Amino acid sequence: MKCFIYLLSLSTLLSTGTIAADTEQPLLNKVQLGQQLFFDTRLSANRSQSCATCHAPQAGFADPRQNDANGAVSLGDDGHSLGNRNAPTASYAMFSPDFQLTEEGVYKGGQFHDGRAKNLQAQAGGPPTNPIEMGMPSTAALMARLQKIPLYRKNFTALYGADIFAQPDAAYNAMTDSIAAFERTEEFAPFDSKYDRFLRGEYKLTPQEDLGRTLFFSQQFTNCNQCHQLKASPRAEGETFSNYEYHNIGVPINQQARAINGVSPDFIDQGLLDNPAVSDPAQAGKFKVPTLRNVAVTGPYMHNGVFKDLRTVVLFYNKYNSRSPVRQINPETEQPWAAPEVQQNISLKELESGPALADQRIDALVAFMKTLTDKRYEALLD
Repeated sequence: MKCFIYLLSLSTLLSTGTIAADTEQPLLNKVQLGQQLFFDTRLSANRSQSCATCHAPQAGFADPRQNDANGAVSLGDDGHSLGNRNAPTASYAMFSPDFQLTEEGVYKGGQFHDGRAKNLQAQAGGPPTNPIEMGMPSTAALMARLQKIPLYRKNFTALYGADIFAQPDAAYNAMTDSIAAFERTEEFAPFDSKYDRFLRGEYKLTPQEDLGRTLFFSQQFTNCNQCHQLKASPRAEGETFSNYEYHNIGVPINQQARAINGVSPDFIDQGLLDNPAVSDPAQAGKFKVPTLRNVAVTGPYMHNGVFKDLRTVVLFYNKYNSRSPVRQINPETEQPWAAPEVQQNISLKELESGPALADQRIDALVAFMKTLTDKRYEALLD
């Protein structure tokens, strides 16, 4: 944490112009340079947004800002553009493998909801030049801006070569390489939640949390772990609670966001099929299984932020196994669950995998997922 505090202080000095001369610039390693870049609003066209704007460290590395879409999607640097997908947490993102088609014919890994970025470095390169995100007109324009800043000129050349800025694409890759280096640090993955402490014998789960844990890992009652377990053993340390595969679970359109973000009412978010590396129609509507680390403090939920409450998410899954009329009602709208945006390719085998859950068990699952919250965010739990 000392390095973290130091660089935040350095960012403040830079923004005020206190540090100016090349000779006064500190020599940073890649992680420190990446951290400085992660918090620097000068990476955006209007100098109003940094990576940390949509991946705020005080909010589980998700976007805590409210807007006309109730925070379901993020506001761009231009002050009016809204995306069509929810900004995923950057917590534990380092553990997603490179995007790939496995020998079993299953797509897996990558970054973003559709895996279109192969890895963390590729992901870091997306937002700065996205016109509805950070809005820089080109990679060359951003590198020309950074080259004028003494801190970056000194450290890019020290770390990546004296002529790095002569090649804008290479300089841009250096920028994303250092940001990815920072995102691979313990700041993003401390593994210190109540669940981790339970595994180490440092915390005793409450009866409700323990019931939720049993249900979560049960193949008889919920089968949650079929998609949200990476390690072979349910008691293995370092579990990220995602197998990083892709599924269509029948998520409906977020009508509120769609009504104001300028996307055509006829548009269909094809998920994995929108990934340029994928052409198989059987992948339409599938999105990457997210980590459940910090899930209780990084709502709203689903790839489009359509659900506000974590309990609603559990009820949404439960509707596939319940015949009760009450369970077919979305508690947030008090209307029947809306139709899936993409109605083909739904993973019914995985979804229809157990009995309907009573309120006690739904609440227990929510309680267990709250134990996956990093220690520094526990104060955010309700």
